[in-house]
Amino acid sequence: MKIKLLPLLVFILLIFSCDKDDDNNNNNYIPDIVFDTQNSIDTSLPQYNDLQFDGNHLVLNAFGYNAIVIYNVGNGNYVSFELTDPNHAPSNCSRLSVDGITASCNCDDNNSYNIVNGGAFDGTTGNFSLKQYFVEVNGSVIRVYNN
Repeated sequence: MKIKLLPLLVFILLIFSCDKDDDNNNNNYIPDIVFDTQNSIDTSLPQYNDLQFDGNHLVLNAFGYNAIVIYNVGNGNYVSFELTDPNHAPSNCSRLSVDGITASCNCDDNNSYNIVNGGAFDGTTGNFSLKQYFVEVNGSVIRVYNN
């Protein structure tokens, strides 16, 4: 009887030990801005056509805090991240510029991040990865939002 209760006890402990906000990185530098691209990113339109192909990205300045990047990771899957360096206070130099899969800060710290997974590259100072946004795909339309 004790052996059967052990897995149940472990399961209950795991459930209650998980924090509801585990996905929130509690970064005080980037404000939590609510936005929704809705139906504005249609990859059948010429200005968004490159997003149809694996490995391509698009920077949208009209959304997020500074801007967002959308990256086609393949097989109809996309990721999107904020283009503000998450490891220091926003300033004129903290907007990230994208080259390939690297988003780089223009400040003296030269922080750089991977736009495929949001992680920091070696040499980046700070504890935070890129702020990720939600992505939905419906046919040729990509919706990016934060709510």
